[in-house]
Amino acid sequence: MSDIEAQSHATVTAHPLAGLRGQALDDAFTAKWPTATEAVEVGVGANARTFTLFKPANADHLISEADYVMDERLPYWADLWPSARVLAGALLDLPGAGRTLLEMGCGLGLDTTAAMAAGFEVTATDYYEDAIYMARSNAARNLGREPHIRMVNWRAWPDDLGTFDVVIAADVLYEKEYATLVGACLARALAPTGEAIVADPGRLALPAFLEQLPSVGLDVVRTVEVPYENGKVKQLVKLLHIRHTANAR
Repeated sequence: MSDIEAQSHATVTAHPLAGLRGQALDDAFTAKWPTATEAVEVGVGANARTFTLFKPANADHLISEADYVMDERLPYWADLWPSARVLAGALLDLPGAGRTLLEMGCGLGLDTTAAMAAGFEVTATDYYEDAIYMARSNAARNLGREPHIRMVNWRAWPDDLGTFDVVIAADVLYEKEYATLVGACLARALAPTGEAIVADPGRLALPAFLEQLPSVGLDVVRTVEVPYENGKVKQLVKLLHIRHTANAR
């Protein structure tokens, strides 16, 4: 087994944070780097919610030369991106009861938490172990319950992960190679009649991602454009609804 495959299949119980909950987990994070909390308002109308997120105070504190040398990893997970906020609002409007959902790249856990609030049984995944434990912590902080968590490397998708009714990903197309990786992983993770939702603000890999989807048996069935504005930040976030080609019509 390669090093990458070993990382993908490693059980989360081996991680020092695995057995920690509540304040003990918060304290462990704060011992690693400065932390902060942020109230995040998402959604509109009757389903709107405000979630409190515990997070690194500054993502720059998490930059690791060793991680970058290994495979050019940077701690993008530690920032709360507009696409995640938009996707969280959309998830709150979905009927989740009795349905499973996988998040690819859970980051701080906002979308995982929103999906759980909508009633989904959620599996949160990321390539950073700190991210999956912070996502678990934030779900528990806001809802009193936790998602399933798994460290997953898109370059070595685990065979035992299974398929899901809904698969989500927010702002994950920021590297060229992800155009192929994300599509291939979606095809493996999505149940035959399921639907994926990819939130993207126009990242560089988006055109290639859309172009290669048919090669893995997927089609975009609907695109919803949501303007996002917060101070100087202005983005048009696209919510791409994707299905297996056989069920795309």
